[in-house]
Amino acid sequence: MQEEARFTAETLISLPRFTGLALSPDGRRLVASVARPDEKRRRLVTSVFELSEEAPPRRITRSAPGEGAAAFAPDGSLLFISRRPDPQTGEEKKEEAGERPALWLLPPGGEAYPLAAPPGGVEGFAVAPESGDLLLAVGVRPASGGWKEDAEWEKARREAGVEARLLEGYPIRFWDHYLGPRERRLYHAPLPGAEDGRIEEARDLIPGGRLELSSYDISPDGSTVVATRWSDHGDLAERVMALVAVAPSTGRLRTLAGDAWYSSPRCSPDGRRVAVVREERSVPGRPGDRSLWVFDLETGEGWDLLEGFDLWPGTPVWAPDSGSVLFTASCDGRVPVYRVPAGGGRAERLTGEGSFSELCSAPDGRTLYALRSGVGEPPHPVILDAAEPRAEPRRLRSFPELEQLRLPARVERVEARARDGARVPSWLLLPRDASPERPAPLAVLIHGGPLNSWNGWHWRWNPHVFAGDGWAVLLPDPALSTGYGMEHIRRGWGRWGEVVYDDLLRAVEAAAERPEVDGGRAAALGGSFGGYMVNWIAGHTSRFQALVSHASLWNLEGFHDTTDLGTWWEREFGNPYEDPSRYRENSPHTHAGRMRTPMLVIHGELDYRVPVSEALALWTALKRHGVEAKLLHFPDENHWVIKPNNSLLWYRTVLGFIDHHVRGRRWERPELL
Repeated sequence: MQEEARFTAETLISLPRFTGLALSPDGRRLVASVARPDEKRRRLVTSVFELSEEAPPRRITRSAPGEGAAAFAPDGSLLFISRRPDPQTGEEKKEEAGERPALWLLPPGGEAYPLAAPPGGVEGFAVAPESGDLLLAVGVRPASGGWKEDAEWEKARREAGVEARLLEGYPIRFWDHYLGPRERRLYHAPLPGAEDGRIEEARDLIPGGRLELSSYDISPDGSTVVATRWSDHGDLAERVMALVAVAPSTGRLRTLAGDAWYSSPRCSPDGRRVAVVREERSVPGRPGDRSLWVFDLETGEGWDLLEGFDLWPGTPVWAPDSGSVLFTASCDGRVPVYRVPAGGGRAERLTGEGSFSELCSAPDGRTLYALRSGVGEPPHPVILDAAEPRAEPRRLRSFPELEQLRLPARVERVEARARDGARVPSWLLLPRDASPERPAPLAVLIHGGPLNSWNGWHWRWNPHVFAGDGWAVLLPDPALSTGYGMEHIRRGWGRWGEVVYDDLLRAVEAAAERPEVDGGRAAALGGSFGGYMVNWIAGHTSRFQALVSHASLWNLEGFHDTTDLGTWWEREFGNPYEDPSRYRENSPHTHAGRMRTPMLVIHGELDYRVPVSEALALWTALKRHGVEAKLLHFPDENHWVIKPNNSLLWYRTVLGFIDHHVRGRRWERPELL
């Protein structure tokens, strides 16, 4: 009998990744963006595939740079963003253009061609499903008179060898890139006919609108654009993302709401309303709640769709008749689909098990397409019947690697009790050969966020790779985790080192009581906030034999000043210039002298969410106090490790480190390091 193949990091990285769905206006064509490693596994390349129930996915775009962010025009043409070169551009122009993302159009039965290629690149777009009007998010020079002028300015900079940038606003960088010298603008243009060619210029809808990090949409007839932008407030910590509406025909701009943080606006099919995620402003001692609101685009009247709903909704999706809104929300380790009347009322749960995303509602009002995943299954496309709540979804055809995948662990739901009696739920993965006679060592993976949850498949912290190496894996959702109501968040708000830490240890001890788990051999691992908790653990307990701290917060006061959105953290810990006590009470660096457990520190140089200075300070503290440690540094990664070969090195280093310190295996330095 042939031995079953192991699930390894190589297995994980080779799997196709569904990242988005788009449905044609007539509901006949469904496409998905799918990412795979390139031939040398240096990066992920995304292509667009057409899906069906009868046949395997059919690739419809192909280029070395890849394509993504697909959407359909009213005539069935496919729009997408790509960095592929324009075949009709001369060599000199190609060198000037570089690899900036442009908007491409693939007509039915024709060849793709670049529709809009502004010098600053296309960051994103939306298309009106009836009129075909386009909304383009483009980076341009401040005070630029248009794309042509912007191109001339860029050429002058290039010829002068100037890369300096003069920055004036806040924030100045986000995630892994600086927000200058160009700034985001929203442009409107009608969709050209085949005989009109490409869009050379478009209308700037909100000049000087402070649109960094904004989200947007356009009504079906193209008459109204809705967007979010920074509010006008002298105190940076008091600013929010306001919701505005603008008429492209007149340029008239209206503020619909500026009292909270708004995101993901979506116009209704009848063009009369907009649904949007609304998040209250949090303050120390009280986290703000999140809900869905609807605003009437004519009167500006707004109302809460989800009064009394104790979960946090994701991006809204309108039903075709504009009578209801669909959305997903994290709920007890899953992400179900819900439906709520457009006038507000009780939210109805439409799905049972599984975690869903990328909802696409078909014109018949009954068929709903989505991606479904879980802790124990990668994302794959499914069909839901909106008229039959809780019915099992039908799977669309996927790739053989996903359809034939066998994972190495049993997935169970477990829970512990917190000091105050609250639930501390977790997922526990047990290797299939784990038993009381052969208990598996325990790897505790602590999620980031901290407003997050273990509620689906994870590509960066995949527990099945650890289970495939013989580890039992605990995925705990302590206080601050989403999907358990506001009280679960309030319990840990501003009390990271007290309540969240205690919840985690109680979850660990409950899992260690299982006969299939060897709780005496354990490692704790985490990234971002999870890395913060690992650092806190290092200064407070010797419970674990190895620790892995990835992209972690170490000194909360210093972190406030260097992260991309430092003022955001004042909503939980207050103004550090007036009272830094909350930062210091929760900062792991104040307990550096008590660290003893061997630690692997990992960080990406391009991480602007948790800057690499946090890892350097942690590293100095570890070496200064004689703690056995290693530092894995990625010069070309951000807050995540995305490049396939880098991801392989990540898993090999992490597993080698914890195997050595917990299981007594010989340490072997990974090749290429």
